[in-house]
Amino acid sequence: MSKKIRVGVVGVGYLGRFHALIYSRMPNVELVGVVDSNRETALRVAGECGCEGLEQAGQLLGKVDAVSIVVPTSAHLDESRPFLRAGVHMLLEKPIASTVEDGEEIVRLADEAGVILQVGHLERFNAGVMALAERIRKPRFIEAHRMGGFVERATDVDVVSDLMIHDIDIILSLVKSDITAISAVGTPVLTEHVDIANARLEFANGTVANVIASRVSEKKMRRIRVFEQNRYESLDFIDQRIETAYPKPRPGETWPEVVMETLDIEPVKPLDAELAAFVDSVATGTPPLVDGRVGQEALQVAMRVKREIMQRLES
Repeated sequence: MSKKIRVGVVGVGYLGRFHALIYSRMPNVELVGVVDSNRETALRVAGECGCEGLEQAGQLLGKVDAVSIVVPTSAHLDESRPFLRAGVHMLLEKPIASTVEDGEEIVRLADEAGVILQVGHLERFNAGVMALAERIRKPRFIEAHRMGGFVERATDVDVVSDLMIHDIDIILSLVKSDITAISAVGTPVLTEHVDIANARLEFANGTVANVIASRVSEKKMRRIRVFEQNRYESLDFIDQRIETAYPKPRPGETWPEVVMETLDIEPVKPLDAELAAFVDSVATGTPPLVDGRVGQEALQVAMRVKREIMQRLES
């Protein structure tokens, strides 16, 4: 029997608690402990997961092979540094950092230590996104909508870092070309941060992407549409369904028939899949799907989008 991977979770608020619960159910993982600055929270989640509840992340050092860091983005570098220097593999929630400079330092520390660094861009493990990626060859135009109602727990960051960065990361993975131009607009609505935003990304290969993110919308929408030559693919994240349209020649007719097909995706729980992939990377040494450099690239684009928005707001 192979040795279990010893894992800890730093930050067990809303999302971190789910990390801990999932790890506690994995047969190849020993959940050593959970850490939270709120002692009651740490002990409550530890009780649910059957592990130790701690108040200081440093108490995990020397006891774990891997760790999930699920703390506010502004604390990512400070919380990551001791573990990376100690050679601990890491799943770091998205975005990788609150600044490009912090992100670069995190990637440097991981490279220096030779450890697995996976960034928690959860939507890459959405079954619909994975199926869509297999079907796309040469996208020409992409349109993404990620809209929903107001949720108080995300008010410490803007909608670009909170929501839009998911679609930025997906689009970068589909297009695989350098960005040549970005234009963006957005505005605060309920918080002091930008709550609704629209960005247009232009790529060196000619692809154009239009991305809309809102956390102040009445109707919830999670959708991405990809247009290729003679083909259109639309993924509904909520319904887990891909719709495809393409022309089919009709003998004796001038214009082809437009054929519509629907592919229902077998649903999976993205967070379960993401953590399983991380544990597998640690066990096998296989590079993660979303490594530190991929997370850093998404952050750099998100920061450019935010700069464009702020310049417009200040003008």
